[in-house]
Amino acid sequence: MCHIQQGMNVRTASAHWPEYLIEAGAIGTFMVSAAAFDALFYYPASFAATAVHSELARRGAMGLAMGLTAMAIIYSRLGQRSGAHMNPAVTLAFVRLGKIARLDALAYIAAQFVGAGLGLAMVARALPGIVSDPTVNYVTTVPGSAGTTVAFAAELIISFVLMSCILYISNDRRYSAYTGLCAGVLVWLYIAVEAPLSGMSMNPARTLASALLARDFQGLWIYFVAPPLGMLASSELFVRRHGVHRVRCAKLHHPRRGPCHFACAMHAPQPSDIEIL
Repeated sequence: MCHIQQGMNVRTASAHWPEYLIEAGAIGTFMVSAAAFDALFYYPASFAATAVHSELARRGAMGLAMGLTAMAIIYSRLGQRSGAHMNPAVTLAFVRLGKIARLDALAYIAAQFVGAGLGLAMVARALPGIVSDPTVNYVTTVPGSAGTTVAFAAELIISFVLMSCILYISNDRRYSAYTGLCAGVLVWLYIAVEAPLSGMSMNPARTLASALLARDFQGLWIYFVAPPLGMLASSELFVRRHGVHRVRCAKLHHPRRGPCHFACAMHAPQPSDIEIL
């Protein structure tokens, strides 16, 4: 049975350090995958880059790879333990929903920023001259040719939709097991379709890691404002429509057994499931 917290008592950082390390490792793994697949599909000397000439096909393949990476992390044993946020905007949304203590949230966010930077630095060191090549450029996310206003709006919308998907799917007992699948599919579609507008980030930690190594801070503020704003707006709308009591846990995929350090109500009786159709 999952341990259910009765209140959001302040937890010491030492109590949950394994979860913090997992969060750092999760986003670090995501960054390694992003850089490696970007090099595979865009570095000129790569066989995939020379074989696939369609930009849409490349983005589709890249999106599929990253969607599968996200799903693998979410459904992994370690991802189930930490909740697989991998994103400060997601963590902030669950703070608003009262599902994570503030000390834990601060540690999660710090771990996400550090993990993203270390992961990208590691793959850049392993693939010198490739990840830094202009065709890959440390997988930076910058506004597209349509400009900063469009990029901001795009990041706001895709972040809102992703968080809405997480909340509605994970809080319906019938479909909660598919939360990671839905998140992965959205990542795939976003990279394939939305990436030309903003680079498809939704994640301040992910964007900052790339910006620091590439020394390219173009439109950086967008990725620190739009994703948290979109996810917080989604959370607020969910609370106003269904009530905060409907949010069962801050994990994207909850294991059937084992402890949970969030304000978890996965096994608590609820009036009824959320109708998502």
